[in-house]
Amino acid sequence: MGEENKVIVLGNWSSPFVKRVELALKTKGIRFEYVEEDLSNKSALLLKYNPVHKKVPVLVHNGKPVCESLVILEYIDETWQNGPHLLPKDPYERARVRFWVAYIHQLLDSMAKLYTPDKEAQEKALKEVHEKLRVLEDGMKENFPGGSPDVRAKKLEILDIMMIATVGSFKTHEEALGVQILHPERNPLTFSWVQALNELPVVKESNPPYEKLIALLQSLKEILLGNKKLGKMYTARFF
Repeated sequence: MGEENKVIVLGNWSSPFVKRVELALKTKGIRFEYVEEDLSNKSALLLKYNPVHKKVPVLVHNGKPVCESLVILEYIDETWQNGPHLLPKDPYERARVRFWVAYIHQLLDSMAKLYTPDKEAQEKALKEVHEKLRVLEDGMKENFPGGSPDVRAKKLEILDIMMIATVGSFKTHEEALGVQILHPERNPLTFSWVQALNELPVVKESNPPYEKLIALLQSLKEILLGNKKLGKMYTARFF
């Protein structure tokens, strides 16, 4: 890769926000250097390139940083025009897709609320997640008129990336928490969409190892049980 077009991603293996960026770059066929960040001991590079939020992901393109995953996704799509487009070109379709991108982003916030030692709060959060998935299920029927997405025949688009980064590891969260998040009968379209995306090679190679992620989520759950304030700080790193 020439220095005139160098791309670096500062990330953390467990972050769904980082996964969004990795999948977008791979879909576009953009070579990049990945730098793993220890979020408990942030590097000088991360603090230099994201001094405001001090979070991952950060995309560094030709020495210039771009922060916040949704901003990065649009930057990637607008900068590298000669590949598959993540967003539609039609202004109305683009606006409609952006709406659902923001909605799926909110779904991740709801999933983060499941990690609480308060059983009543967890039950409330689970209802919130189920309601958001129900609304998403109805909304996506417009995207998939046949009732089932065919992700094998096309490159990932931004809604695919958002969905797999948000809900792709749902089984891991279900095991760690002892709750059911995504159900094939309650959410048939969404369930089949996520399952199909998880079978794609580009997604498989980007997924964190199952055992490693379950160990992380279970330790997060234990931290929450012991120290609610500390638990919230740790949860913020992964959601």
